[in-house]
Amino acid sequence: MRMLQSGNPLLGEKNFRSMALDASAGTMTVQGTINKTAALVGLAMLSGAFTWSKFVEGGASAVGIWLILGTVVGLIAALVTIFKKDVAFASAPVYAVAQGLVMGGISAIFESQYPGVVMQAVTLTFGVMVMMLGLYKFGLIKVTDKFKMGVVAATGGLALIYLLSFVLGMFGMMPTMLFGNGIFGIGFGFLVVGIAALNLVMDFDMVEQAASGGAPKATEWYGAFALVVTLIWLYIEILRLLVRFRSRD
Repeated sequence: MRMLQSGNPLLGEKNFRSMALDASAGTMTVQGTINKTAALVGLAMLSGAFTWSKFVEGGASAVGIWLILGTVVGLIAALVTIFKKDVAFASAPVYAVAQGLVMGGISAIFESQYPGVVMQAVTLTFGVMVMMLGLYKFGLIKVTDKFKMGVVAATGGLALIYLLSFVLGMFGMMPTMLFGNGIFGIGFGFLVVGIAALNLVMDFDMVEQAASGGAPKATEWYGAFALVVTLIWLYIEILRLLVRFRSRD
């Protein structure tokens, strides 16, 4: 298997190699990973609809417990999936359901403040996904080693910015220039969405490489989990960007 490198730390040669080989179970396929990704997205949407309904019935106070539960369970499920990849067939669906609870609550809250913003975010997320994967499949975006290094570096730099902002926020020094609704904040939002979209392309390339390299069938669940992590990130960033635009009105 040739070198696997992705801005998504969940996808990489070490992670795919660590999956236990079981020749009797067959090997990983791209279509199998796509099917499992769709299943995870469906689970997230169903649980998200549940939290949304709770918000409609009782307002923000009614979804607080579900947000906390989803965050905790999602974190545990993610860690289990990362460190025990062989059980991804069970832990990945749990993660999707948990993250759906969180996204449903957050989306409902934003929707109550900015009607129509969630449908816009969902449409744009799937639109960006189709566009980027189309550009990749038709060879208009070539995932070369230099491309990978650039996206990995950009993703790492972004992670440092978020970490620094979190630390500063604990002391009441949130950098509003980057996270506000001003021109710099909107520009930064576009940059983050762009980085997330490029990570999606790289992730799909990694899945194709793993499949062509004969990764075990069980890897499909882990690959689907990693792709869903990127899709959720992309959706959240698009939603935040749209909210920034709407809050300027």
